Amino acid sequence: MRTIGHLWRNATAAGRTSPAYLVERGDRWEEVSWEEAGRAVEELSNGLLALGVRKGDAFGILAQTSLEWALFDYALARVGAVGAAIYANSSPKDCSHVLEHSDAIGVLVEDEAQRSKIADLPLRHVLTFAGLDEVRARGREFAAANPDALAEAEAQVGEEDLFTFIYTSGTTGPPKGCMIRHRNYYEMARCIDDVPEFAFADDVMLLYLPMAHNFGRLMHLLGAHKGYTTAFCPDPLRVAEAMPAVRPTLLPSVPRLYEKVHTAVLAQFEQVQGPRRRLLDWALAVGRQVSELRARNESIPRSLALRHHLADRLVYSKVKDRLGGRLRLGVSGGAPLAKEIAEFFHAIDILIVEGWGLTECTTAASVNRPGCFRFGTVGPALPGFEVRADEDGELLIRSETVFGGYYKDEEATREVLGEDGWLRSGDLGSIDADGFVSITDRKKDILVTAGGKNVAPQNLENALKTAPLVSQALVLGDRRPYVTALITVDPAVADGLPPDELEQRVQAVVDDVNSNLSRYEQIKRFRVLPRDFSAEDDEVTPTLKLKRRVVAEHFSAEIEELYAD
Repeated sequence: MRTIGHLWRNATAAGRTSPAYLVERGDRWEEVSWEEAGRAVEELSNGLLALGVRKGDAFGILAQTSLEWALFDYALARVGAVGAAIYANSSPKDCSHVLEHSDAIGVLVEDEAQRSKIADLPLRHVLTFAGLDEVRARGREFAAANPDALAEAEAQVGEEDLFTFIYTSGTTGPPKGCMIRHRNYYEMARCIDDVPEFAFADDVMLLYLPMAHNFGRLMHLLGAHKGYTTAFCPDPLRVAEAMPAVRPTLLPSVPRLYEKVHTAVLAQFEQVQGPRRRLLDWALAVGRQVSELRARNESIPRSLALRHHLADRLVYSKVKDRLGGRLRLGVSGGAPLAKEIAEFFHAIDILIVEGWGLTECTTAASVNRPGCFRFGTVGPALPGFEVRADEDGELLIRSETVFGGYYKDEEATREVLGEDGWLRSGDLGSIDADGFVSITDRKKDILVTAGGKNVAPQNLENALKTAPLVSQALVLGDRRPYVTALITVDPAVADGLPPDELEQRVQAVVDDVNSNLSRYEQIKRFRVLPRDFSAEDDEVTPTLKLKRRVVAEHFSAEIEELYAD
């Protein structure tokens, strides 16, 4: 039976000796065994039944990524309730939208601050992390009085039943509730079995991604399926502290984390002079040679392998230590990763593979593999997936993981999901002769200049962000005479620079990007903004995708000045 409850029971019955989870408590990272986690889910499941939660009831979770989030999610799945995930940094308005739209009967909140966001909603149940011990105690009492109740409830849950609502990020309008069935996520996890070297039972994964997002949710469920250990880092700002303590072998992330590490490493490299600089340049040259051979699946000559080993000891290992010292694989998703950044990391012996997908297909449709990758692409289609390009370049997906549609929105469902099962991704791209998928841009984000030229803004934005000085960028030009950009700078790099020099350095970055572009694509003017785009100002999604319309509204005066002449 392809249900999440079945996936979880298989995990706890496998007799694994490695820990299921690592949780930071005080100044220590403590292990949580599969047996301990299984007992907690059993008690929480019975506790939900004692509260009257039944199959088909929607129940919200409003919290940061944590052990409590994970175990409660499994408990909901076992009784057949439908999780309605909410990002921890959501506004009260967005929290209300998810809970009201999903018809939730209750919500689990992390603390009183989160409870205050939904205080005015007429919910039947409002549970807190602090109150989960009481729910477990009720569950033990309920199980003693009703020993067969949980098994009977779970037997009623089928693979076509809803497992969760995942709400879209709202970059193009109000968030829509994607109906994800049990078999969708089960197959999403199972297909990774056929992706060599992606995940192993002895891996340790650091998870900071929000579990309200399908990428974070999949990587957590995959841990139960494959047997690896998940270490929770609720605060994304503390990832740098957690890495040396946890020493992960597997790191799923949005590109922003890798971009920041790239910026910091380049800034450090630029300060090196003299003999150490010559050593650094030599090591990078060796790394690039090895990277190119590995990308082509060619053997590495012994002399080059020896030089690479020496370069690792003298140079690469210093960067690896920042990431815990044993990172086997970085996985990037949620937004495009610049090719230059992936190539740089691989040149210092750190492999980051990029994947692509969307909420509507339950996470990913394609991914590069450790032994089969091409930087600048998002890899071949996953096993069991069909991906093809439509006549206009839009990529279409068909698989067992395609969602059941948008909740309460048949019209929107028909716009993306055909009767033949093909899902319209909204992404423009191409597929090469070897099956590697490349993404050009979002279909709705393509800029059409006043001269009728099509410009893909994400390509330009990624190119700008490869410069250590640039933090974020928004490229504009739709129905305008030329292309412009709003640019923010990294304070750590720009600190102390006079305004004139800062402007000159940004201009140099823009000129470098323009040198590789056709004339109509080139950025003619730009404005350096005084601050980054932020989630607090509703300018980026929880996974750090730009909300273009919101940013354009907030900086409308600056945009008009760019086109004033």
